Amino acid sequence: MTLTDKEQTVAAAFERELITLPFHQIAPLYLVSEHKKASVKYKLIASSIQETGLVEPIVVARDQHNKSQYTLLDGHLRLEVLKDFGHDHTRCLVSTDDEAYTYNKRISRLAPIQEHKMILRALSLGVPEARLANALNINVKTLQQKRQLLDGICEEAADLLKDKQVALTGFRILKKMKPIRQIEAAQLMVAMNKFTINYARSLLAATPEALLVSAATPKKIKGISREQLDLMERESANLEREVRLVEENYGTDHLELVLARGYISKLMSNEPVIRYLSLHHDEFLPAFEKIVEKEAFAT
Repeated sequence: MTLTDKEQTVAAAFERELITLPFHQIAPLYLVSEHKKASVKYKLIASSIQETGLVEPIVVARDQHNKSQYTLLDGHLRLEVLKDFGHDHTRCLVSTDDEAYTYNKRISRLAPIQEHKMILRALSLGVPEARLANALNINVKTLQQKRQLLDGICEEAADLLKDKQVALTGFRILKKMKPIRQIEAAQLMVAMNKFTINYARSLLAATPEALLVSAATPKKIKGISREQLDLMERESANLEREVRLVEENYGTDHLELVLARGYISKLMSNEPVIRYLSLHHDEFLPAFEKIVEKEAFAT
């Protein structure tokens, strides 16, 4: 069976061409407060626009009652920055759907490793460090740290964390470990979905000295004794083994649980079965009812 041309047609989410609009024709959904203008995000957008211009156009929708007016769907901060810089018009992407939304809920934030690669690319193209730092609203020293982010990080660990939000300090902590331990630490971070500095420090504290880059120097952590460090190392090793065991069996266990829950749900919808259980195995009924209730809640 083949689809007709009409059935194959998919409505475009945006008009094909960008349009240039004066600000008086754009109605924002909310006003940007002075407090918002003092935020780091606003300053970052302002620095980027000042250095490179508006890269991502704002998104508008046509007013259904007045075709000369447009509703601003996405880009309130960019619009305010342009106004602050003295502009009175900008290029816009026109949405065919006037439902208010924000891209922020539908995108993944740029991860530090992705930003690192972007910085290396820009520098390789000849962009001066000072200009790039201004565009990112950071100082040159921080830019250099971001550029050297993966120096001392093994390729396998970097690949595991390539799309994760790990702070610069987190990578500095990983650099104190040998490659095999970096991989183990990165696997634990991903498995536990924890990428905080404190968690990275706890993994460092639980790392045997033989797996540290400077193994000849005994670890000294304020407030923690040598015996406590040894205990943390043993507990960390046990946790890693348990996490790996769970990962190995998770898919099979989850499938079996889903099938079992579905089977129990079908049994509990059968009145003769319920009567039989209530007469001969009433101790099972409360547990089965809870399983069915959780399934209904989940759906």
